[in-house]
Amino acid sequence: MQRWVLALLAAAVSLWVLAPVFSQEDMVVVDTNPFERPQRPPSIFSHDAHNEKAGIDDCAECHHVYLDGKKVEDENSADQRCSDCHELRAQGRVPGLTQAFHANCKGCHLEQKKGPVMCGQCHVWRPTPAAGK
Repeated sequence: MQRWVLALLAAAVSLWVLAPVFSQEDMVVVDTNPFERPQRPPSIFSHDAHNEKAGIDDCAECHHVYLDGKKVEDENSADQRCSDCHELRAQGRVPGLTQAFHANCKGCHLEQKKGPVMCGQCHVWRPTPAAGK
């Protein structure tokens, strides 16, 4: 009897400890590697939760493909990083990386009148754990 209770308790504690890991499975930190010294922390973005709440089924809604300045229908760039197409600075008609992020995300939020639009709503400062603790 005592072993059964201990096993049940161990399972409950394991579930409690591991639940946050799995609940953040689709959390993505927006890639800031292309930026030498980012001015703000990266945005954390729950892809599936966002798309479900926003009613977005088409990947190309956010992961667009442009050819000769026109959006290509029924094609998406979901298998690429934004920085694969966008340099840090604008290149002709192709916006720079920061401008592209903001035009795509913030632009949609403004258009839909939903979602975060202020800097600190996406770029949330999080304390970093002290070394050795």
